Amino acid sequence: MLKKLHESGVKSEHCYMAGFASIGAAYLSWLISKNLEKAEIDRADRWGIFVGQWAPTFFALGNGLAMYEKR
Repeated sequence: MLKKLHESGVKSEHCYMAGFASIGAAYLSWLISKNLEKAEIDRADRWGIFVGQWAPTFFALGNGLAMYEKR
C-alpha cells in the first residue's frame, strides 16, 4: 500500500498535514454539532471522536511513507 501511495505522488508531508487538518476538523465538527443540532452534547462528542480517529491513521501513514522514502 505504501508503494502505491508513493508511486501516486503522496508524500509523508501530505499525510502529516492531513493529520493536523483532521484534528481541526474534529474540533470544528464537535463545535458545529454542539451549537447547531437540537440533540444533546453526546452526539457532538460522537462526531468529534469519529472525525478525531482519522488523525492517528494519517500520522501512521506519514510515518510509514517517511520510512519508505528513506530507502
